[in-house]
Amino acid sequence: MNTRILRIGAAATLLAANFAFAQEHWVATWAASPIATNIPAAPAKPVAAGAPAAAPAKPGPAPLRSFNNQTIRMVANTSIGGRSVRVELANTFGSDRLKIGSAHIALRDHDSAIVPASDRKLTFSGLASTTIPVGASMISDPVDLAVPAVGDLVVSVYLPGDTGPPTQHATGLHTTYISSEGDFTGVPDFTPARTSNSWYFLSGIHVLAPADTGLIVAFGDSITDGATSTNNANAAWPSMLAKRLHDAGVTNLAVVNQGISGNRVLGDGAGVSVLARFERDVLAQPGIKYLVFMEAINDIGGAARAGGTPVTTEEIIAIYKQMIDRAHMRGIKVIGATLTPYEGAGYYSEPGEGIRTAVNQWIRTTGMLDGMIDFDLATRNPENPKTFRPGYNISDHLHPNDAGYKAMAESIDLTLFGVKGR
Repeated sequence: MNTRILRIGAAATLLAANFAFAQEHWVATWAASPIATNIPAAPAKPVAAGAPAAAPAKPGPAPLRSFNNQTIRMVANTSIGGRSVRVELANTFGSDRLKIGSAHIALRDHDSAIVPASDRKLTFSGLASTTIPVGASMISDPVDLAVPAVGDLVVSVYLPGDTGPPTQHATGLHTTYISSEGDFTGVPDFTPARTSNSWYFLSGIHVLAPADTGLIVAFGDSITDGATSTNNANAAWPSMLAKRLHDAGVTNLAVVNQGISGNRVLGDGAGVSVLARFERDVLAQPGIKYLVFMEAINDIGGAARAGGTPVTTEEIIAIYKQMIDRAHMRGIKVIGATLTPYEGAGYYSEPGEGIRTAVNQWIRTTGMLDGMIDFDLATRNPENPKTFRPGYNISDHLHPNDAGYKAMAESIDLTLFGVKGR
């Protein structure tokens, strides 16, 4: 009788464990929007007749046009933790099939060094090496790893052949370590042949999380990307929001940064336009529950430049409405963020300021959104609302510094994301 009771108890425990496992799902803890690598040749500068020859150029590292028989070791700062992890590698803008010779994930120790005991070899559909078709991405098989919240992971990828121009995220804001020839993916540390501040081929890291865990996707341009924040400091506003949630004890909300520096709403800039990348960079992100968007300043400013394409408030809002409708069809809550000040920037104009003001007024008053974040109010100078508050701008009158990014993150009402009493 006792044996039977023990068996029933064990079966019930196993059933409960299986049920709990079934309730888990994959959620992105980190992501980066892929763009193409386009490096035009520098035009020769004409020299006037009789002018002295120019001084030789200061030597520097050659532009990264491709990889060949090299290992790339990249650092990614997580938002939430988990017990199982998988990685997405992308050949979105490649010109040929991408051969992945080997890939590993590990916890970071310091610089390019990993914690050796945490090193995990990644496979793709059971294969230790794989080939990614042009325009495609591949997700690795999951591996067990205690992924920390708001901590550094290291992804190492060995590329055995010539990759051609790599799919990248140019504004990585973390040091990437690139080897000389050879596969260093499982090596605890190596001396890089060179470094970069971009991510290559790495587009996502997902963790297995409880059923109530959701994802916030921050979608925008350089101001979301964190282009002018301090390197290796995780100081962009989405990173600071993730840290704020973590410090508040919120473990069921991840944050990923899908900003692209130079991106535009109405046409391609750096990266394709927002609608062209919306499915991939927003809707396809695992676990998404919330979208926060802030973008259009490059369209407004670009129109003021010589040869720029004119834009109107109505055209910008029309694209916003498209994003809102598409997100709502998937049950995603959409939060609009007002555009930050830019008077004094190189492409500032009074007509452009009129459009920015009108766009912000629409974001503040429309009934289409599920919420609003007033980044304009959080960063503007009370004495001149067209400009940044002193101490919040790097000096270009367009981009925040670390203090400005922190003010943006702290201005967010966490109840927008279902966090009570924050």
